[in-house]
Amino acid sequence: MMRKLLKAGMFGVLAISLVLASMAIAQAAEITGTVQAVDASGKSVTLDDGTTLMIPASAKVDRKALMPGAEVKASYQEKDGQKIATAIQALPKK
Repeated sequence: MMRKLLKAGMFGVLAISLVLASMAIAQAAEITGTVQAVDASGKSVTLDDGTTLMIPASAKVDRKALMPGAEVKASYQEKDGQKIATAIQALPKK
């Protein structure tokens, strides 16, 4: 009887862990676009499709490459309705 309870409990913990992990993965996203504007403080960038990405100090970003007209690829996570960049990479000019 005790073994059945332990197995059921372990299965439940595993199932919950998998659900939580998949939720975290589902919130990460990537976007590619052309920089339309850069906030004067360098804390956000707006792409040509209207997407605004917030840039925390922890983000991997070459801030010198962030200028209007630059093609970029960004990874971000949504938090409290904002897109928070985790990395922004300038793409080579075509």
